Amino acid sequence: MKTPAQDIILAPVITEASMAGIAMKKYTFKVAPDATKIDVARAAEELFGVKVAKVNTVSVRGRYRRQGMHGGYTAAGKKAIVTLKPDSKGIDFFESMV
Repeated sequence: MKTPAQDIILAPVITEASMAGIAMKKYTFKVAPDATKIDVARAAEELFGVKVAKVNTVSVRGRYRRQGMHGGYTAAGKKAIVTLKPDSKGIDFFESMV
């Protein structure tokens, strides 16, 4: 897949669980649905200047939501948990939030 890194990593995921992973150098991102683990690792290294140890991906299905009598599904997507090597520096965006 030959796309720019900005098209692979779309947004950070900021939840209580993802913030707990920062201590272990695990960062969570929303990624393109067709991105592979190798694509995500290369994009993270290019965008943030870090060394990636491993990448775990999760396909997230859309959830059913109701608003009164109308119902529908939220958008499905994919997220990736990027684990950095112990000698790598952290990602500044997440470090400033802790």
